[in-house]
Amino acid sequence: MKYALMIYGTQAGYAAFSPEEFQTLVDRHDAWIARLRETGELVAAQGLEGEDQARSVRVRDGIPVVTDGPFVEAKEFLASLYIVECSAERAVELAAGLPEAEFSAVEVRPVFEGS
Repeated sequence: MKYALMIYGTQAGYAAFSPEEFQTLVDRHDAWIARLRETGELVAAQGLEGEDQARSVRVRDGIPVVTDGPFVEAKEFLASLYIVECSAERAVELAAGLPEAEFSAVEVRPVFEGS
């Protein structure tokens, strides 16, 4: 089964890191990714640009309405996305191993593989 591990954060939270702290965070991600590549559990890994680059699209009365930002009502944004192939228990274990789990939410959700 495939699971999406989604890291949520805020621009202010990431901006609070010193350059050295941010590099440590990146290094921890690199090590986590390397371990999962070795086990064959990593399907995909992708960081996302900040919320200032996001757009939300909704169609109202047949007309696309585009607004800035990931979600109008959210304080946090989706910062990174990993797809892993493993059991549900292992997906939770992997999510707990992500650095952001120490200070933010990491959502674990099964990937829908239907048509």
